[in-house]
Order: sequence, then structure tokens, then C-alpha cells
Amino acid sequence: MTKYGFLGLGIMGNAMATNLVNAGLDVTVWNRTREKCAPLVVLGARQGNSPAEVTGQCDITFAMVSDPAAASSLCFDSEGVLEGITPGKGYIDVSTVDPATVLRIAGAVKNKGGRFLEAPVSGSKKPAEDGTLVFLCGGDETLYQDAQPALQLMGKKSFYFENVGQGAQMKLVINMIMGTMMTAFGEGLAVGDKAGLKIVDILDVLTQGAVDNPMFRLKGLQMVQKNFSPAFPLKHMQKDMRLALQLGDELGQSLFTTGAANNWYIKARKGGGANDDFSAVFKYIADQF
Repeated sequence: MTKYGFLGLGIMGNAMATNLVNAGLDVTVWNRTREKCAPLVVLGARQGNSPAEVTGQCDITFAMVSDPAAASSLCFDSEGVLEGITPGKGYIDVSTVDPATVLRIAGAVKNKGGRFLEAPVSGSKKPAEDGTLVFLCGGDETLYQDAQPALQLMGKKSFYFENVGQGAQMKLVINMIMGTMMTAFGEGLAVGDKAGLKIVDILDVLTQGAVDNPMFRLKGLQMVQKNFSPAFPLKHMQKDMRLALQLGDELGQSLFTTGAANNWYIKARKGGGANDDFSAVFKYIADQF
């Protein structure tokens, strides 16, 4: 029976690891804050003492952390992932990071004889809970195939890209589109509200036309209710927008719309909305419009 590890039990990681444990897989978990492991241990998971211990004991280890700095620390620090990698071990980083970080980690794992797969996810808290994430994978194809039982429990579809780093690029493209859509959405609701239109009416009209989409339907109602409980924290969206702008700069591609949207997220993050859902950018747009 394949032994799986899971490192990082935040909003996304906890839900993903829970699906693996509930399916009866052999799972060992670790989190920097040990208390977050307790609910999964109750469900049947083992608790690891360090990332190195988890990767050393498991055949395939997943990691879900917040940003490039956290992903690098998890891999390269003392008692980190790399210390547990031996020939044949699989390491799958499902975090959203920049391509350069992916390539650095991939190279280090490969140099130890391990197998590496990047697999950032499209989806937030509810899809993670429901096991309907989309995985954007690049790296060792044998690891991609061996990990399918776990990937299918956590997601509804997986894409495989031949080159390491393309999964990260795809994720940044998706999130920069989503982030700019949210700020345009917020600006539209704000100006409509100031014109005397009811936001609920604007939302109803939007559902009848070409711009209808699941994000507007879900987030619009929550925005009216001022419910900004984080499914995807705003600070992480701003991080992804920043990384997308960095990618555009590296490729010589101007991203004027993304840059303008990023400024709203920076304003909201500095204004106290970092840990709210990314839709909370609406509050800062409405106040400043």
C-alpha cells in the first residue's frame, strides 16, 4: 500500500489531506503548528515530527504552503523535505509559486535521486473540501501516473505539462485573470450602487448575459451579505498577482490591467483585509471609488 505524506494544513491543505485520510489511504501529516494535525490524527492519519521524517517514511509526499519563501524553507531548511529524499521517493508541491522556485526545488529533489512533480491547484476552499480541484502538473511523468489515485480523490481533473515550471505558469495566468475579473466586478457594483441601482438587481442582470460565471454568482451574493470569510485569502491573491506581473516582465509582456488590479489588492491588504477572502477587495473599492 502506497504511503502518502502531506505537509501544510492550512485552508487548502487540511481539506485535501482530509479527503485522502477519509478514503482510507495511509497518510502521515505535518504542519509547522502541530495542533493543526490533531483533527486528521483523530480521523486516522499519523503525525510526523518534521518534513524530513515524513518524506523519509512515505512513498509520495504532497506539500501545500503559502508562497515561494515557505516552499523553499520547507524543502531546504534543516530537517526539511530534502533531507528525507532518497532514490525513488516522490515529492509533489501543490503550492502556488513562481517558475524559478519550482525549478530550484525540482533540481534539488532530482539531485537526491527523488522524483518531483509540481501540481498547483485551481480552486479554493469549497472545491478542496469537495475533491473537485484541478491540478496543473509538470515534472516526472512516472510520479504523475503513480499519484493518480490520490490526485483523483482530491480533484476532478489533472493536466500534465511536459516541462517543469509550466504548471506554475498556468496557475499564474489563471489567477491573474480571476484577480482582474474580481476588481472589475467590484468596480461595476460600486458605481452601480452609487448610481442608485440595487446590487442584487445588478447581480440578477449579470446572470442573464454573456458575463455570467460561477465566481460572480457565488462571490456577488457574499459581497452583498458582507461575508468575507476566507475561501481564498486576499493576501494570497495579491501574491499571485505580483508573481504574474513578474512573469510578464520576464517575458516582455505588458500587463496594464493586471497591474491596476494588483494595486487594489495592495491597498486592501495594507488596509487590513489580508486575511479576508479576496472578494473583500470590493470593500476598499466601494469606499474609495
